Amino acid sequence: MTIRLASFRHAWHLALLLASFAPWAPSAAAAAERPVVIELFTSQGCSSCPPANAYLNEMVRQRRDVLPLAFHVTYWDRLGWKDPFSLQAATDRQARYGSRFGDGSYTPEIVIDGVTSHVGSNRAEIGPAIDRAKGASTTAASVRLARNGDKLTVDVGGGEGRGRMLLVGFDRRHETPIRRGENGGRTLEELNVVRSVRSLGDWSGIALRLTESMPEGEDAAVLLEAPDGRIVGAARL
Repeated sequence: MTIRLASFRHAWHLALLLASFAPWAPSAAAAAERPVVIELFTSQGCSSCPPANAYLNEMVRQRRDVLPLAFHVTYWDRLGWKDPFSLQAATDRQARYGSRFGDGSYTPEIVIDGVTSHVGSNRAEIGPAIDRAKGASTTAASVRLARNGDKLTVDVGGGEGRGRMLLVGFDRRHETPIRRGENGGRTLEELNVVRSVRSLGDWSGIALRLTESMPEGEDAAVLLEAPDGRIVGAARL
């Protein structure tokens, strides 16, 4: 079963994809290559989600040109199985996308580079959408991460525009026996499971270096998010 909290996707998504890059100067696109960010909104309590989880797992294992992240939402937790990786930050992030796109919150949903929304198991639609995002992606500034013990150094280069820096902590792999709910009796393998999200502050086009504590999770990524929600910079450890 798929939960939807509002109407299905609207036809103007393609127009949004084409129009959303206009405010950024062409020179910004040449700042640095970066992975396309793939955000899967999922839950262990959703029987429609395992195929989308498997698709994300394939991307983690087979592609270096994308940064796949699994955000486990909370609104399934009351329906028979509490997902141990559910995060209110994931639910809130998806709600903001739902408000922008006009399609509410549902699982499984994949958002590509903060620009387009898709049913997370629809490979025939998502594959071409990733290719289009690679061709149209904007990089406002280079982002680099380095770890020294329990500290993380974040370097964001100079560029044009402005944005918000987000630090995402995630675990590389979990295998969970599901005892109740729609997936009861199954064992789910999930990769790049998001464990924490926090803001590092604003970026205004000036190069900067930050030293931060490692986030909750085995690995880390930084997303540079434009004011309209598009991803315009990304890197992982």
